[in-house]
Amino acid sequence: MSVRCMIPYDSGTFFITFTNTRWLPLFELTNGYDLVYKFFDELRKQGHYVNAYVIMPNHVHMIVSFTRTSKSINTIIGNGKRIMGYELVKRLEARGHTDILNKMSKWVSPRDRKKGRKHEVFEPSFDWKYLDYDKILYQKLDYIHANPCNCTPALVSDSVLYPNSSAGFYIGEGLNRACWLSCRRSKFKEALKG
Repeated sequence: MSVRCMIPYDSGTFFITFTNTRWLPLFELTNGYDLVYKFFDELRKQGHYVNAYVIMPNHVHMIVSFTRTSKSINTIIGNGKRIMGYELVKRLEARGHTDILNKMSKWVSPRDRKKGRKHEVFEPSFDWKYLDYDKILYQKLDYIHANPCNCTPALVSDSVLYPNSSAGFYIGEGLNRACWLSCRRSKFKEALKG
């Protein structure tokens, strides 16, 4: 998996992961799952496709098809993380989590502190993999949906039961994932032509 480097493509389907700083369960502590869904909405408004996802208490995995864009994909993901970060900090403040906020403040690098950053909310950058073959895409899809069952301790016994995941769409409703992904990829290819 490519880690912490620029995505050299202006479109394509990618497996993307970003993580809360030091793996803190910030989405859980703030009930901030909705912030990720708002980010997904913003991606859709920009013409991109969120194909699959899981929002864990401390990280997010997603498969996204990006249409051609003048902004780099790194910028799009970075902006989403920045906006989510501000709101996570507000929610931590509102819930009185000063101990965590103090730690997050100490973890800001001197370079980022000079730029005005007050809290380290996410790990620097994000991990990505270009999904150019269906075999890899299906492997990542299975990995994403199994994540809530395979973590320690497991969050659910069946991936369909995890509420912050697309697993129910693929598995719970009996949809044929190959057919649905094929349709999504077809729409994505049409969007690239336009």
